[in-house]
This record gives sequence, C-alpha cells and structure tokens, in this order.
Amino acid sequence: MTDTSAPTNLPTPIEVEPLPLDPQGDSDVPAGWVRWAVVILSVATAGAGWVAWNTQKKVQSLEQELVRRQIDSQGQATEARVLARQAQEAAREATARSTLLETRITEVALQRSQVEDLIKTLSLSRDENLVADIEAGLRVASQQANLTGSAEPLITAMQSADDRLARARQPRLDNIRRALAKDLDRVRATRVADTSSLTIRLDEAARLVDEVPLLNQPEATMPPLPKAEAAPKPVPAGKAGGKNKNAAQAAASASAPDAATDTWGSHVLDWTKGAAQTFWNETRGLIRLTRINRPEGMLISPDQGFFLRENIKLRLLNARLALLSRQNTVALADLQNIQATVPRYFDLQSRKTQLLQSMLTDVAAQSQQITVPRPDDTLAALATVSGGR
Repeated sequence: MTDTSAPTNLPTPIEVEPLPLDPQGDSDVPAGWVRWAVVILSVATAGAGWVAWNTQKKVQSLEQELVRRQIDSQGQATEARVLARQAQEAAREATARSTLLETRITEVALQRSQVEDLIKTLSLSRDENLVADIEAGLRVASQQANLTGSAEPLITAMQSADDRLARARQPRLDNIRRALAKDLDRVRATRVADTSSLTIRLDEAARLVDEVPLLNQPEATMPPLPKAEAAPKPVPAGKAGGKNKNAAQAAASASAPDAATDTWGSHVLDWTKGAAQTFWNETRGLIRLTRINRPEGMLISPDQGFFLRENIKLRLLNARLALLSRQNTVALADLQNIQATVPRYFDLQSRKTQLLQSMLTDVAAQSQQITVPRPDDTLAALATVSGGR
C-alpha cells in the first residue's frame, strides 16, 4: 500500500511484487536487481522533476511574454484608437473642407454659367434685334414697292440690310446675306412699269375720247387755206443823188397802176377758187358712200354716242384706279373691253382713233409688268435664324 499523505506532484511508487525466494539460489542476485531498479526509478524521478521544472519555467516565461505582448497590444490598440480618432477628425475636417470647396466650385460654376448665359443672351439679343429690324424694313419696303409700283424702295432697303449684316460679322448670318444677294439680283433684273406714266397716258386717252369721231360722224374735211399774198419787197432808201432819186420815183409811179391791177386780179382768182372748193366740199358731203361692217356703229344716236363716250371714260378711270391699287387683272380686263369697243363704234381711219388705240395697247402691254417680286428667300432665311436662335 502507498502513503496517501505524500505530495501529489511526486511520481507514484511502483509496487514491486515480492519474488519468491529460491532457497536454492544465490542470495546476492535479488539485492542487486533491486538496487538497479531503485537507481532507475530515482533517475526517472529526477528527470521527470527536471522536465516538470523546465516546463513550468517555460510556461512562466510564456505567461510573461503573453502579458508583455498583451500590454504592448493594449498600448498599440490605444495608440491605434487615438490615431483612428485623429484620422477620423482629419477625415471629418477634410470632408468639411471638400464640401465647402465643392459648394464654392458649384457657386463659381453657377456664376460662370450665368455670365456665359448673359453674354450669350446679349449677343443673341443683338443679333435678334438686327434680324427683326431687317425683316421689318424689308416688309415695309415690299409694301411700299407694291404701292408705288417701283422697285427702288425695296432695292434701297435690301442694300441697307446687306451693309448692316456686313458690319455685324456674324457667321450665323451668312445665309441671310446669300439669300439677300440672290433676291437683290432678281429684283434688279425685273422690269417694272412706271405707274405714274401709265396713269398719265390713261388721262390723255380719257381726254382724247371726246375728240374721236364716231362711224356715223366722220371728221370734217377742212378746205385748204389760200396761198399767202406775195408782199412787195421794200426798196431801201439809198444816198443816191437827186438824179437817181427822181428816176426811182418816176419808175415807182409808173409801176403803181400795174401792181394794183395784179393784186385785184389775184384776189378775185383766190376768192373764186375758195368758193369752188367750198361748193365742192358741201356737194360731196351730201352724198357719202361707205362700207358698213358693223351696223350698230352706224345706227347709234347722238345721245347714245354721248353715253358711249362717258362709259369709255368710266372704264378708263376704273383701269386707272385698278393700276393704282395693283389690281392688274381688273385694269387689263377694262382695257381689253375698251379695245374691243373702239373698232365697233369709232372711225378707224381717223388719226385720233389710231392714237387712242396705240395708247390703250401700250398701257395694256406695260401693265402686265407692274408686279414687284417679293424677297421670299431673304424672309425665309430670317425666319430660320429667328427660330433657331
């Protein structure tokens, strides 16, 4: 049995069973074996103790190292927390600064955009005002050209607009300049009649209507005027002597009766010729042979002739008003009606009738060229620029 009061950290003694003694063996053998066993056990016990002590030392050193490392870790953790706190504060400050900088950058960008918009608005407003002024000027000039029948107001307005666009020097207005040059060439190449001259010719035609003879009232043939009497040439008074002067007086007194006789005879002859011519004209006027192609012209009464002339005057006045109001079709219709009426009721052999017809023909031909072209290409370019902005 073992002693239970022995310390627990000592190795447990090995129980050795007693060997039976051989009464016949040597008594020294068992004693030697026991000694070796005790030595071995002692050595084993010493080794185990040394190992245990060494192990305890190592554990103590490991505990100290762990404590030291824990203390270092705690110090590093504390420093890390401090550094982290500082880094967090620095990050907060950097975030605040970056936010402030972003805010300022946003404000600067906003101000820059506002300034750019303001500059662009000023530039566009100037261009828009220029475009609006040019468009208004061209429209007014076009209306004035249509009212006056002259292309000069439109040409002047287009030249002024071209000069203003050239001074502006804006690339976005180059299309307007090209369209303006095209319309200007077309307006200059257009033949436009002078309305004032046409109205004057219509007034002259209206005055000539009263003098144009009807078919049943031909122009009276005027008798030829008698020839002018030959006046005697005056004799200049010279500074001749008394003898030449007396001779001249004697010759004049001798030729006076002959000159009086010749003058009286020429008067009688001229009067006879005039009376014969008058008698012949009156006799020829009693009987007149004419070919009637339009009976309505010969059957018209004097009252109807008066109203016919007044009707033609009214049509001429209507054509004049139509030309002034730029109604070319109405004026041309009235002129064609008058041209169809004149040959039916008036004498075409009369010079006045022929003059009236030539006036009507000229006015009708020139009234077809009275329209002034509109600057449509320029107005379209202006509308494009105004709409695009």
